[in-house]
Amino acid sequence: MRVSDILKVKGNTLFTVTPDTPLSDAIDTMAAHDIGSLVIMEYGDLVGMLTFREIILTLHNNSGSVGATTIRKVMDDHPLTCTPETDVNEVRRMMLEHHVRYLPVMDKRQLMGVISFYDVAKAVVEEQGFENRMLKAYIRDWPEQQEEAR
Repeated sequence: MRVSDILKVKGNTLFTVTPDTPLSDAIDTMAAHDIGSLVIMEYGDLVGMLTFREIILTLHNNSGSVGATTIRKVMDDHPLTCTPETDVNEVRRMMLEHHVRYLPVMDKRQLMGVISFYDVAKAVVEEQGFENRMLKAYIRDWPEQQEEAR
């Protein structure tokens, strides 16, 4: 399974902001849409990621306030990315090794979407469920001749 398979199921809704967006506006967007990350784009290029991790750290460092902070000051400006052709097992390894929950999916310089740890886990569970159903159907329909030969 590839990242492109996850994106097909997930859909193409994507939320982006610029680095100069106030952090408070980003928090409002994330809360309103129940999302854990925003892709930061500037002049058509991916320049960062904002996740709840950066927000919590900012709140902690500023006694619970974000004030007039802009995203540029707190975003991850070197986010890990993958491509639509990246294998899901490689994505799992990348996410675990680098302790990230969200990966922008890039096709050259074009943003294709974002996949989350949840998206990957859901896809893997669904794939395993499909394989289990196929194996059970195969066993249930086992030809009698082969059963007698055992």
